[in-house]
Amino acid sequence: MIKIQAEANVPTEHGNFRMIAFSEESTDWMPHMAIIAENTDFSKPVNVRFHSECITGEVFHSQKCECGQQLDAAMKYMHEHGGIIIYLRQEGRNIGIINKLKAYSLQEKGFDTVEANLKLGLPADDRNFSVAIDILTILEIKNINLLTNNPEKVKFVEESTINLNSRIPLQIPANDSSRGYLQTKKDYFGHLLDEQD
Repeated sequence: MIKIQAEANVPTEHGNFRMIAFSEESTDWMPHMAIIAENTDFSKPVNVRFHSECITGEVFHSQKCECGQQLDAAMKYMHEHGGIIIYLRQEGRNIGIINKLKAYSLQEKGFDTVEANLKLGLPADDRNFSVAIDILTILEIKNINLLTNNPEKVKFVEESTINLNSRIPLQIPANDSSRGYLQTKKDYFGHLLDEQD
């Protein structure tokens, strides 16, 4: 069972946040994180985003996905409205960075993101959001507004002990490099995305 291992206040360009590390062992150097805006009102439904790690998009600003932009937008939203980002260490839909780069290589040959994963013998999406539910439970949060376009995340909340008050869309405009990726999200995974030019 995961538990709180450490926490501290961290000022960011998006505002001040309380960062809490969750893992089973204190020696885990890649814990899941809860990033809590300082103005969060826990007496009302809490704005929450489940965000899976994406080093290419968040650190190196890859244009192949919108992950980095979604994280920035979520932090800005939480700073303005209060809320929590649950940052999950599930790189590349939980296939890891090495396999993710292998999948990128296949995408250069014309495969989409799902086809590339399957060709590598990997699941299209191997993420599990139950740990996010565990973190909310540890933080004693029972009612949330979920920032997501992903129906699978909605399903995880609806099938848990957490009450889903509402879904808040978090859509980033497509660019030339991410358009196919976003279309695959919509067509294969059923992401709730508006049509884009």
